[in-house]
Amino acid sequence: MDYTVVLEAAWLVHDVSDIDDAIGVAVSEAGKRLNEEEMDYVEVEVGFTDCPACGEPFDSAFVAADTALVGLVLEMDVFNAESEEHAQRIAKSDIGGALRDVPLKVVDTIETGEGDE
Repeated sequence: MDYTVVLEAAWLVHDVSDIDDAIGVAVSEAGKRLNEEEMDYVEVEVGFTDCPACGEPFDSAFVAADTALVGLVLEMDVFNAESEEHAQRIAKSDIGGALRDVPLKVVDTIETGEGDE
């Protein structure tokens, strides 16, 4: 089967003063590291967090002491996986290999069709 696997990554950015800069740097750095490994097929976007007070989503980034924690969403298509869990392991292994020391968590796995058998 073919799947789209969505991972969340916790990206640390140093020497930034505002959220927009932190997000830009995080997306750029993640994209650069993935491209160095010729993984331009992985989509990188900033994640969203729901406000605990009102429930509205906002960019998943926090800045304190000129250091930011940015939640990124990484999306990858996996073809011919044996199962949903197999697709998740493939995505985590591939992306984790390029983004060493970056915490990753599977947040969604979507079956996209029949693989070649």
